[in-house]
Amino acid sequence: MTDRRARTLAIVTLALVLPLVAFIVIRSGGDASTGAARSAAAPATPAPAATPTVSPVPTDLTVIAPGRPGESPSTRAAHEVRDAGPAPHNSMDVWFVRMMIPHHAQALAMAELAPDRAADPDIRALADRIRASQGPEMGLMRGWLQTRGLPAEVQGHDHGTMRGMQSPEAMRQLAAVRGADFDRLFVQMMTAHHEGAIELATNLLTVGSDLTLNEFANSVATEQTVEIQRMREVLTR
Repeated sequence: MTDRRARTLAIVTLALVLPLVAFIVIRSGGDASTGAARSAAAPATPAPAATPTVSPVPTDLTVIAPGRPGESPSTRAAHEVRDAGPAPHNSMDVWFVRMMIPHHAQALAMAELAPDRAADPDIRALADRIRASQGPEMGLMRGWLQTRGLPAEVQGHDHGTMRGMQSPEAMRQLAAVRGADFDRLFVQMMTAHHEGAIELATNLLTVGSDLTLNEFANSVATEQTVEIQRMREVLTR
């Protein structure tokens, strides 16, 4: 009798406990899924953007300005320093550029005849060198004048009177010959032409004030002296 009563009591206890356990399990699962859904639906809060650090611009910068010959350098506020513009030049600088442009132009005209007329490959190579160097040099000189607002033309000047410039008749004669005759005449005319350019450049080195033009004139005198020597060597081989 006692065993029967114990079994009955156990059955009744299970009947009461099992629904409670099931309720607790279901409630726990629902809360977890609801929390996950809410987490998924909630928009992510963007991280605050980093603010770039800007260093303040110093206002006390100074520049060391060189003094004139015999004077000590001085310091000036940076905002007081301005671009000095084109380098100072004088009338002889301008004259040199205006004379050298047509001088180079005639040298190019002679060099352009060589590919179809010269017999010696060294003459053709020399002509190519003249075209490669003097073409850009003409651009440099024209740019120098334009930067300073100066025209390239000289009113009333006959460029044919410059040393080394060849007459129209001499140019026609050079264009009419070929082979060894062309080589010989080309060397003769180009040598005289180079000598004229060297004289112009050398004169500028003594009276010009623009440093860029002085460097250019020195280069012209040096390179064309070398080219004269090469042309003479071609004829004496």
